[in-house]
Amino acid sequence: MEQISLIAHESMLSRMERTIKRLWILAIILVVALIGSNAAWIYYESQWEVVETTEVTQENSNGLNNYIGNSGDIYNGKTDNP
Repeated sequence: MEQISLIAHESMLSRMERTIKRLWILAIILVVALIGSNAAWIYYESQWEVVETTEVTQENSNGLNNYIGNSGDIYNGKTDNP
């Protein structure tokens, strides 16, 4: 079995300690970036107001209306105008 000198062992330990410290800093930066990006998209999405309306009105001179729905079907009907 080969012996490792004390100087080599201590230098390896100090390198590993620096690496672990850098990894902790990286983990903290990533957590802050995650929280910041989530806050940014929540702020962006909160700027818009969602409005849904389903009422459609039309006026036509002959009293008939045609409406093409979202499915592509044509709906025929009379207008409410007398």
